[in-house]
Amino acid sequence: MQSCEISGDSTDDPLSSGLRRTRQPRIVVIGAGLAGLSATKTLLENGFTDVTILEATDRIGGRVQSVNLGHATFELGATWIHGSHGNPVYHLAEDNGLLEETTDGERSVGRISLYSKNGVAYHLTNNGQRIPKDVVEEFSDLYNEVYNLTQEFFQRGKPVNAESQNSVGVFTRSVVRKRIKADPDDSEAIKKLKLAMIQQYLKVESCESSSHSMDEVSLSEFGEWTEIPGAHHIIPCGFIKIVEILVRSIPESVTQLRKPVKCIHWNQSVSKEIERVADHNSDSTEEDKGCNVFVECEDCEFIPADHVIVTVSLGVLKKHHKSMFHPRLPEEKVMAIEKLGISTTDKIFLEFEEPFWSPECNSIQFVWEDEAESESLTYPEELWYKKICSFDVLYPPERYGHVLSGWICGEEALIMEKYDDETVAETCTEMLRKFTGNPNIPKPRRILRSSWGSNPRFRGSYSYTQVGSSGVDVEKLAKPLPYTESSKTTPMQVMFSGEATHRKYYSTTHGALLSGQREAAHLIEMYQDLLTCRN
Repeated sequence: MQSCEISGDSTDDPLSSGLRRTRQPRIVVIGAGLAGLSATKTLLENGFTDVTILEATDRIGGRVQSVNLGHATFELGATWIHGSHGNPVYHLAEDNGLLEETTDGERSVGRISLYSKNGVAYHLTNNGQRIPKDVVEEFSDLYNEVYNLTQEFFQRGKPVNAESQNSVGVFTRSVVRKRIKADPDDSEAIKKLKLAMIQQYLKVESCESSSHSMDEVSLSEFGEWTEIPGAHHIIPCGFIKIVEILVRSIPESVTQLRKPVKCIHWNQSVSKEIERVADHNSDSTEEDKGCNVFVECEDCEFIPADHVIVTVSLGVLKKHHKSMFHPRLPEEKVMAIEKLGISTTDKIFLEFEEPFWSPECNSIQFVWEDEAESESLTYPEELWYKKICSFDVLYPPERYGHVLSGWICGEEALIMEKYDDETVAETCTEMLRKFTGNPNIPKPRRILRSSWGSNPRFRGSYSYTQVGSSGVDVEKLAKPLPYTESSKTTPMQVMFSGEATHRKYYSTTHGALLSGQREAAHLIEMYQDLLTCRN
């Protein structure tokens, strides 16, 4: 059995910063989400012992938040394991028996994942009519065909014409509309229904991308996001179990909850500032003053570190990057933060005493007929509910009860977050009555919803490549500070991980986990000459 640890006696110190050879490198990880936990777990397993996680909230998991109500577990955050072949999150779940109760209906192979692939999606209009199944299938085939075209701009290097404004939404809406209007076989009434369905499908797509509108998603970059082969899986006992697996090998003393960070003082060239910061700590030592970085917490504590791994969300970086780093971030990184996109995707769970939907119904999709020729997906504040694209039926009912899961994104999700539960439940009930044509649907017995946009510790759900940004910006966001050609001559002080820093897998849990492992691997490589391996 071989084990590795960092030696404190090595005479070979490749780091010109003067890291003390009598101690372990001090590593501070900011954030206890999947990225932070995977980075910490990897570091500890490879012999690093001086690692501290600073978590601003009162819980671990970040954007993984499973809530237990009765006998069921509901996901306010991450819900699906996207793909299985080579997905590290899938393998964690499979190896630890978390998928044993996952039903066939909870293994979705479709591009847009629902809580169940069983049954049929009901596309209902605001006039209380169900769109015929054959019309839905025809439109879906057309939409998916155009969706595949959006992938080709990146994957095949196709040039983007000016008419599309390099926007997925503008391109999709234009192409689908032209094909619908040119179809000689459809009546005008059917064409109008299909034209209205465009906006509904784009709302679903916006919820998937966590964008305010697909008009804001870059057409030239859309195809770079990479889908891992295999089905999407739900973890019946809760996605938080993945977090708990990661935490098993992390001593409890490593993580400090309710420890928000105010500022990261980096770059030891600002020596007087560093010493002034260190002097605030009554127990600071000369060794502390030799550290590259000092992490200033909101409770006024200053924590010395040789390396800091920042895993906060892109939303937090957008809001606080000017005050969170001293000296300020390089302009190149600031531009990447500003150009990349992040918005809010929220869920609204409604629990009913009895189902008012038919046994075959797996979702209720809202199609507003007056949006057949609409261009914008932005609504006045009082019409925020028109951004709700659908309610999925949670399945099986033996596990969840009679529960619908609604989806809303963008600015309208932020508006929804401002209202109280009673108002949201009443508004959703009125929508369901209107679209089903059933005025007798009772109000739900219980409501549960997320609020990722207004939460100051997240400020959004996950990232996307906004018009004007590219995968190069993702790499710039991930680039460690200070900028240097070699980590041996000038060691990495501030490193960045999280889903927004993964070029191929942004927006996913596996992207977050892999990004944490990536940054840990950089440190392992940096200290490889200081690792002592013994049998």
